[in-house]
Amino acid sequence: MVLMIELPDLRQVRSLVAVAETESFTKASELLRVTQSAVSHSIRALETQLGCKLLERSGKRVALTQHGVVLFRRFKAVLSELERASEELAVLNRWGQGRLRVGVTHTLCTYLLPTVMREFRVLYPRCEIHIESGDTSDLISCLDHSTVDLALGMEGRTPVWARFDKIFEDEMVFIVAPSHPWASMKEVPAAEVEKESFLVYARASETYRQLKESFESNGSRLRPSLSLGDMGAIKEMAKVGMGVGIVAPWTVTVEVENGELVAIPLGHVSHRRSWGMFCHESRHLSMVEEDFLRICRKVSKALKGVENEG
Repeated sequence: MVLMIELPDLRQVRSLVAVAETESFTKASELLRVTQSAVSHSIRALETQLGCKLLERSGKRVALTQHGVVLFRRFKAVLSELERASEELAVLNRWGQGRLRVGVTHTLCTYLLPTVMREFRVLYPRCEIHIESGDTSDLISCLDHSTVDLALGMEGRTPVWARFDKIFEDEMVFIVAPSHPWASMKEVPAAEVEKESFLVYARASETYRQLKESFESNGSRLRPSLSLGDMGAIKEMAKVGMGVGIVAPWTVTVEVENGELVAIPLGHVSHRRSWGMFCHESRHLSMVEEDFLRICRKVSKALKGVENEG
């Protein structure tokens, strides 16, 4: 048989938190804009209800007992959640169906986001949407400065204040024109890779950094012939025989199916990359954000050459 314990009311929760933070009944009453006797009554009633002492006096200072410390931490979390709920309700009242502020890498903006937003709009037709595009490192900076609430990008150097929730993994591929000598190969020999110069994504990007590290850790050197800031440009250069591109497999699905390009595994220099969502470690996603992330997971399952979570 489970014993039912009467839960504290909100006045008791606020009173204990206020006294603990100010270390004073007087200051707590001023903070809560109630009488000092009202605060004292709430604390006494709570102690009687729980059957333990929560506060003790030391001169003019009021301190938490061991029981009080445990309860204070829980009460702080409760108040934090209530404040977040109030904020979300305020947003709903203002915008009709909430707000979404998200940073998305250039590549995901092109190959994932349009389908995601089409489905998202059906669920939240009146949601205020703000999308920031950039490289993963730029988006994490936006997250740090609170210009976005979520960021979709590639896992790499995640800051200590952020958390990363993986959505999918991939492995990059070589892409060449059908007339290229590599086009008939299922895997390119290491000696051939060592001779080649490549069409790669911008050198300041997380993609380039991880690719360079992968080459070096496998005893090869990444030599770029062209460093381009646009995935489409890499594909077009490869089509006209300007070199060997290195791209995500899901960015060349149409071109490979049409016979315009041939995709070949990276072989000994391959590296698995994780894509997902960054946010502040302490952040609890709103319903709008949770649905956005759920749709991202769903849509990513249709991408070519990826392995999904869950």
